[in-house]
Amino acid sequence: MAVIFVAFISACSGLWSAAVLVHGQTCVNESSYAEQVLDVGRPYELRCPVISQSSPEVQPTWQKNCLQLPDQDGKTFLQFAGVGVEDQGNYTCTQKGNVTVSFTVNLIVKESRCSKAPEFKPHGDATEVWRSLGDTVKLNCTALLLWDPSEAQCDTALRWSKSGQPLTNHTRYPQDTSSWSPAGGQLMVNSLIQISLREPEDFGLYSCTTRNISADFSVHSSSRPSHTAAVISAVVLLLLLAVAAVVYSRCHLNIKLWYRDAYGDYELNDGKSYDVYISYVNNDYDRKFVNFILKPHLENKNGYKVHLNDNDILPGSEPSAELLMNMSRSRRLIVLLSHAYLEQDWCSNNFRQGFLHLLELCQRPIIVTLEGQSRRMSPDIKQLLSEHQHRLTLLTWRQNSVTPSSVFWKELTLAMPRRILFHSESGGDPQTVLQDDKDPMLTLDPDYLDCRSDTDPAGDLGVRLPVFKALACRAPVLPVAPTTAAEPKPSDIDVSDLGSRNYGARSDFYCLVTEGDV
Repeated sequence: MAVIFVAFISACSGLWSAAVLVHGQTCVNESSYAEQVLDVGRPYELRCPVISQSSPEVQPTWQKNCLQLPDQDGKTFLQFAGVGVEDQGNYTCTQKGNVTVSFTVNLIVKESRCSKAPEFKPHGDATEVWRSLGDTVKLNCTALLLWDPSEAQCDTALRWSKSGQPLTNHTRYPQDTSSWSPAGGQLMVNSLIQISLREPEDFGLYSCTTRNISADFSVHSSSRPSHTAAVISAVVLLLLLAVAAVVYSRCHLNIKLWYRDAYGDYELNDGKSYDVYISYVNNDYDRKFVNFILKPHLENKNGYKVHLNDNDILPGSEPSAELLMNMSRSRRLIVLLSHAYLEQDWCSNNFRQGFLHLLELCQRPIIVTLEGQSRRMSPDIKQLLSEHQHRLTLLTWRQNSVTPSSVFWKELTLAMPRRILFHSESGGDPQTVLQDDKDPMLTLDPDYLDCRSDTDPAGDLGVRLPVFKALACRAPVLPVAPTTAAEPKPSDIDVSDLGSRNYGARSDFYCLVTEGDV
């Protein structure tokens, strides 16, 4: 059944093709018929031979495949700028009013091998060449062409041009052209041109053209940018960034301290009498830590003025007037949050309320914990400190914090105010000497603020007068206060029993303090 159906379709197709052929030949006079074979792209002019030159007044009509061409009526010839495959067919020329006089030309258009585009080797993309003035550059153009030796006109030449202008001076631009046939119907053409870059005008765009297709060569001035230098620069930059990151991770505290000492703001004219107020529990361990480690370092190493108070800093009820007075007279607050401190009644009952009250009274308090004791803190206290870490400075005293260059002392110094130099033994406290109004809560004896040396360095810390030492930094030096002769005043502190006191109990803590601190 399928075979019969295919045979039927074939028969119908043959009849339809024959009918079309007959219809195409109804206007064709077989006695006046000719064939013309042309290549694609060639110009052609088709004349009507039935019109004699002696009778130019006779106007012809044109038909293509027996279809009228109204736009060509009255023309004695048809002109094609370049024939294409769509132009092939039967062109019939007929005299007007006399259809029996006609002439038909069967125009056959074939694609010529010589009209096909060339294939440039190794690729057809634009080539960039970087040279310096005075150099010589050679441009090599190779093209694969399809050709037919039987065709009379077959373009196989390679022509050079610069910026659209042909290079005809073969003396200045010597050329070497060769060709060979790699296979049947193919021709490989090679042209080598040598250019001497004597002037800046010799740089530019050079083109190798054949069959209206070009391969471009761009000759640029100076050498090609070196990617190796860029890669090396990137690697060096990454190494520098890595080294800077390592140095900053190890020395960021020193950098911050240097920047603060060089460009930080001074806390002057703020009405404060002390640099730091330390709150701790008055037991043996905490008292020794504060009096033999914390306070000597702040006073002797950093030159800060320290105020101590044995009262509780965070009572469960409203803070006392003395507590508020001590906090208002100090620029910083240090709380030694030890195990004994947390065992107080107010800590056991409501530590959260007292801690939040502390944050309201003081901005960024300094909380010092001991490494061995901090591990035994309750989870609630640890969580509370972690939640408010951005509002306070939390420091931990470790075994390696004894040395003055440890992280603990650097972080503590960074949290303290910036100090200024004051080279005078009678000028007073450098932080309060510029204040016009004195704190009314100070002692009535103004010599209490003088930077006098300790009368007995080995004496008890409880009766020892404050010592202020100027540090070597680039801070401005205040002017020397005027000295006036004054009568010596008796000391308010009774030192008559210093010789009878026993200091042997403190000898175990002296190992934590350097000779400069004593």
